Amino acid sequence: MSDTARPGTTHTPSTTQGHGIDRLALVVVTYKRQNLLAKLFDSFCKLTQAPWRIIIVDNEHSDETRDMVADLGRRTDELWGKDSTPDAEGGDARVVYAPQTDNLGGAGGFSAGVKRAWELGAQWFWVMDDDVLVLPEAIDKLEPWTHEHEVVQGSRLDYDGGAFYWQYDFIVPLGIPNPIAPAAFDESGCRVMNTLCFEGGLFARSVVERVGLPDPRFFIYWDDTVYGYLASKVTDPVVVADVILQRSRDIPNWDIAGLRQLNGTSDMNRYHIMRNRGFMMQYFRLHGDYNRFLFGVGTAATFAKEVIRLIMVNRDSVKTGIPALVRGMKDARKIYRDRTWKPMPPMGEAER
Repeated sequence: MSDTARPGTTHTPSTTQGHGIDRLALVVVTYKRQNLLAKLFDSFCKLTQAPWRIIIVDNEHSDETRDMVADLGRRTDELWGKDSTPDAEGGDARVVYAPQTDNLGGAGGFSAGVKRAWELGAQWFWVMDDDVLVLPEAIDKLEPWTHEHEVVQGSRLDYDGGAFYWQYDFIVPLGIPNPIAPAAFDESGCRVMNTLCFEGGLFARSVVERVGLPDPRFFIYWDDTVYGYLASKVTDPVVVADVILQRSRDIPNWDIAGLRQLNGTSDMNRYHIMRNRGFMMQYFRLHGDYNRFLFGVGTAATFAKEVIRLIMVNRDSVKTGIPALVRGMKDARKIYRDRTWKPMPPMGEAER
């Protein structure tokens, strides 16, 4: 990353064609949360820049969601009109519905959504779950960073409007986020990161070309972390101080001395938190970053963290949560030992 001053964000917002981020596709993954999706759609309609495409990946394949997406298309047509830049298939619809036949989880949903946007000719991919709101000037704030960086993670507000701390520094030998990485930004307004969050992460087509699609085998958890790790092998991702999103779902949590929060989660998440370390290890081994002892220490620390989460936040789930963690560890070992495992191929290779 260069030592140049932080890009300015004082330009006048515009919704006219030819401004903003080139062929920006918003990729949203949703599953049975129409009440949250409606709020997200409302926030889209307040954007001061019109995105090129909005891809809605529906893991439920729901008639209700399909109708909501059609209504969003009508609303955006009224606000911004049809896009004058046709996609690779000759279409001009700004909102694209992408129903899935099965629930692919967040990982599979983002993989399918990025693939669909890629096929349409998107140059930038802004990915998010259905439980956030985009802030009106989010694209205005992200756009200057895209002049120098291929991966940009904007900052977020928590459900209550307070600052949300995200662990942008990934301790690769241990395979865990750094919980004490400094939260403050210097005058540059950004920090180099080696991870990513599919809650507002923005990345360029050139990254997908070299790294490939997000790996759907993760189903949920660690998929975005590993994608950011892979992106850091080909470019310098940054997290920036500009706030672009706000969480719209209140999650039970344990406040740690007013500095950090440990959010509640489900047994399904707990299982995948442990199981997917098998996929993480495979990617580390592929790139020469796997150290058996240190990664084992990180796995033990992850297990301990999840036990603490159970006791402090999800105490009612202790009896089912511990077995879920153990099952995940057992299945991770199977992935460790799978010598037939292959990484996601770079999209550039797929096109040749």
